[in-house]
Amino acid sequence: MNAHTQPLVKLEAVTKIFYAEQVETHALSEASLEILSGDYVTVEGPSGSGKSTLLSILGLLDSPTRGRHHLKGKPVESLDADARARIRNREIGFVFQSFNLIGDLTVFDNVELPLTYRGMSKAERKRHVQEALEKVAMAHRMRHFPAQLSGGEQQRVAVARALAGRPAVLLADEPTGNLDSKNAEAVMELLRELHREGATIVMVTHDPRYAQYAERTVHLLDGRIVDGSAKSPAAASHLTTQSLNRKMEVYGEAN
Repeated sequence: MNAHTQPLVKLEAVTKIFYAEQVETHALSEASLEILSGDYVTVEGPSGSGKSTLLSILGLLDSPTRGRHHLKGKPVESLDADARARIRNREIGFVFQSFNLIGDLTVFDNVELPLTYRGMSKAERKRHVQEALEKVAMAHRMRHFPAQLSGGEQQRVAVARALAGRPAVLLADEPTGNLDSKNAEAVMELLRELHREGATIVMVTHDPRYAQYAERTVHLLDGRIVDGSAKSPAAASHLTTQSLNRKMEVYGEAN
């Protein structure tokens, strides 16, 4: 974890309650969490433990019932939907399990779409899109449509779309869930490389193999954070060595 005086994201005693037919479901209970700029955090837990709810709150897709939520030092827990959407568009990048690409738009247009809501000039949008696609090694596919790409390629485009806006934090929800092992490894190597370049990543995963890529794992159980352990330096070094040894092989197979 990097040493910064102020967390990029801070949750304080966040509780989320869903109400349905006079039944209360506590999806999160008194969850507190700090994420610093440059962190790579995985979120693990059994089904129903609150992982998706936590990610939704971190991504400003939902608001807590109680508790405090700060992003870049500013409180965001009480913002209305429009204000959350504006901040989300500028500060948060999303990578979903199902890619969520629009089938009748090209790769370029899919990556550009979120930027059109920012009032950027066409030239500026083009520069952001090209840089993002180059970062994920997909610039050569920018005129293709999603149906012309493999699953791994589609996910890399989804990562580019998330990166194009240069967000403060990248949220990945089971990013390997719809991929075979070869493409899953390629996407995980991509996320690791982005982290090395300074990206802040929070990833939900059910696969302990991929949780090991992160510096820290947050464990959820029944809506409560029960552990937020950092990886040991020795383990992190070992994983980095493994990553470097297989990186060329993984990317070569995935392309």
